[in-house]
Amino acid sequence: MLNIIQGLSTLWGRLRPAQLFVGSFVVLVLVGMLGFMVLPGLYTGEGLSWLDALFTATSAVCVTGLIVVDTATYFTPLGQVWILLLIQLGGLGIITLGSLIITALNQRLPLRTHALATGIEVLGTYITPRELIRRIFVFTFAIEIVGALVLWIWWSLEGNWEISFWPALFHSISAFCNAGFSTWSDSLMQFQKDPISLGIISLLIILGGIGFVVMSDLGQWWNRRSERPGHRLSLHSKITLFTTLILIVVGWILFTIFEWKVTFASLGPVDRIVNGFFMSITSRTAGFNAIDYGAASDSSNFLTILLMSVGGSPGSTAGGLKTTTIAVIIIVAWSRLRGMKSASILGRSLPEDTVQQAIGFFTLGFVLITAGIFAFTTLELPYVSHKVTERGFLPYMFETVSAFNTVGLSMGATSLLGTQGKVITIILMFIGRVGPLTLAAAVAARSHRSISKIKYATEDVMIG
Repeated sequence: MLNIIQGLSTLWGRLRPAQLFVGSFVVLVLVGMLGFMVLPGLYTGEGLSWLDALFTATSAVCVTGLIVVDTATYFTPLGQVWILLLIQLGGLGIITLGSLIITALNQRLPLRTHALATGIEVLGTYITPRELIRRIFVFTFAIEIVGALVLWIWWSLEGNWEISFWPALFHSISAFCNAGFSTWSDSLMQFQKDPISLGIISLLIILGGIGFVVMSDLGQWWNRRSERPGHRLSLHSKITLFTTLILIVVGWILFTIFEWKVTFASLGPVDRIVNGFFMSITSRTAGFNAIDYGAASDSSNFLTILLMSVGGSPGSTAGGLKTTTIAVIIIVAWSRLRGMKSASILGRSLPEDTVQQAIGFFTLGFVLITAGIFAFTTLELPYVSHKVTERGFLPYMFETVSAFNTVGLSMGATSLLGTQGKVITIILMFIGRVGPLTLAAAVAARSHRSISKIKYATEDVMIG
């Protein structure tokens, strides 16, 4: 057994960061699928087919939240525990657990590996894998436990303490991991008129979507504010927090306006405002719904598509292109309009490598989403005029963006997917979860090769 462990650890250590990250998620998805197929007592009725098991495992590990069966009624409590375990492991990132194993074997990860895994290099500091893992686990579990306790106490005021415990724990972890899975068939629609519940879950989503790096930086700033008045937040944290705030406020205002007389029509003014806020929070990556998106206005659904595409922040449980990617592209455009050769903000210039990575992420994301939409419309919609089909184009565009950005919201298309559509969704969820980090690792790896030193003759092309 010791020889097998040593052999696996040696093989694990030889993998490049991109291979390690992708391979870890593949293994976890397959283990999740196998668990759905062979573990007893997971279902209230018949078990999942292999495709539905793969779909559910991928959705849980990639913290997406799209479902082909109702989590509340199809799975037993044990089955829900299995889903929650996959969500937790996927949210933490299996590479973190890999770091823990390697550290226990007295091995060290290459610096680039844990830098890419956590984004800690943004702060200009590097810590040992053991300390990094400890901080991530403490940060994650502390917030989830506090969130679960608060939800448990609140939900117990109107019901049984024992009955309220499991939903509180499940939704706290699911919210912090931005997974969107729920133990209720209607997700959170029953809490439309409960601003406390929506507020607590919104806070958990925000903390999970901001990420460990920014929260760690905020903690350092808060602890040193009196000892070192000059200590400032990193540029990464400032951009992340500012972009997140702008997206929340703008989305909040627009959703409230768009749905005021639509899905919010039966609510009072305060509940309409609270639900507009919740829509702005959940639409970027969490996947919980307090309204029926199939009944929402086209304006809200298109705004949701835009916010889903942005997603959360690097080093977090969220998906999407990331807030910093969009912010960097906007900074580049604004700098060019002002005639500046370098992208600059707040008295700092962004490295050219960062700019190129942001443009690469954005381009890759656009291409993959476009390909996904084309695949859905080709394989899922009948070859007839849109005037006679019962299923429109928008739900499948919505579904594609939700899957790729690991959000989990749906306009109802998930339950109608055929075999091809489920396969497309699985691929989108997986690529959306590991793609950006894989690209970053590939770019970093190429920078050390001799070919990166070659510069060919320059020849210009016309743009615009």
